Amino acid sequence: MPRYKLTIEYDGRPFAGWQRQPDQPSVQQALEDAAAKVNGAPVQVQGAGRTDSGVHATGQVAHIDMQKAMPAEKVMDAINFHLKPNPVSILKSIEVDEDFHARFSAKERFYLYRVSNRRAPLTLDRGFSWRVGAKLDADAMHAAAQALVGTHDFTTFRDSQCQAESPVKSLNAISVTRLGEEVHVRCRALSFLHRQVRSMVGTLVEVGRGKEDVRWVGKVLAAADRTQCGPVAPPDGLHLTRVDY
Repeated sequence: MPRYKLTIEYDGRPFAGWQRQPDQPSVQQALEDAAAKVNGAPVQVQGAGRTDSGVHATGQVAHIDMQKAMPAEKVMDAINFHLKPNPVSILKSIEVDEDFHARFSAKERFYLYRVSNRRAPLTLDRGFSWRVGAKLDADAMHAAAQALVGTHDFTTFRDSQCQAESPVKSLNAISVTRLGEEVHVRCRALSFLHRQVRSMVGTLVEVGRGKEDVRWVGKVLAAADRTQCGPVAPPDGLHLTRVDY
């Protein structure tokens, strides 16, 4: 059976997350329903990672197996046609070897968290960015964030519902930069714990507000205690932007 690698974008707001749910809409289910209409039989969509309810993607990756070989662009166009009106779109489709796996072949995952640092309410970016009215010191946030780079016990930034076998993860890089009224937090790692990025961002914003000093983030990380985490950032600003293989 031919296998296709799909690069996907979606608005996460109408969905209960990426993963198929028995009684709630999911991105995976929308894709499987659309692909089944093209395939003429049920299709299992394997994603590179699970995003939570309300989290978006501009570069999610998945793979599917089809019964018959089709030009990759035709697969993309046909599935996109049947995805309507869901806010999900396949950006790219390529045929790959059968040993490719969207999840297990991945080498690194990239996330962007957008913070709109302005007093005015959001209009065009509502649901796609977290508005923080208090002036943020992005340089202090970046300096504080460097304590998170490397292999650590990330229990402090791990959701209580996380199903990972271990809280130990390796964060390859994290940066905080200001672009006008926006503050961008970018993270990359092989994998992340449930709500790890949102937990780290919420903690870093406490530093940006001036409520905590730069060294505080390293201290709460070392505590390995979920109660020491800052407020968890909302899902609105989180975007899965890329997966490398």
